[in-house]
Amino acid sequence: QVQLVESGGGLVQAGGSLRLSCTASGGTFSSYDMGWFRQAPGKEREFVASASRFGRSAYYADYADSVKGRFTISRDNAKNTMYLQMNSLKPEDTAVYYCAATLGSGRSTWYGDFDSWGQGTQVTVSS
Repeated sequence: QVQLVESGGGLVQAGGSLRLSCTASGGTFSSYDMGWFRQAPGKEREFVASASRFGRSAYYADYADSVKGRFTISRDNAKNTMYLQMNSLKPEDTAVYYCAATLGSGRSTWYGDFDSWGQGTQVTVSS
């Protein structure tokens, strides 16, 4: 099973930007569909974005409506790393952000379809 480690979280003012990274080890990164999820206190874990493999190095990018136009997901299979560029951040983006991986296909946005998870990184957006 692949191991995932997130980095890049922090405290930022509303309107600011952060870039999260997720580095994988112990598996063939290019074989996995990858996703970002987040969980705020008292709320369920929710889908943020996914990069689903397509061909050798291309991928489909899908986004939650709440982050479309502000967040950009990308992946670099040569570096075993996925990124989430977050711009125009809002206080409601405050949450723990998790990186996840699945060997399944189908461009899933449901957290239950993902098998491997990172430990999470805190993102706090102040108003």
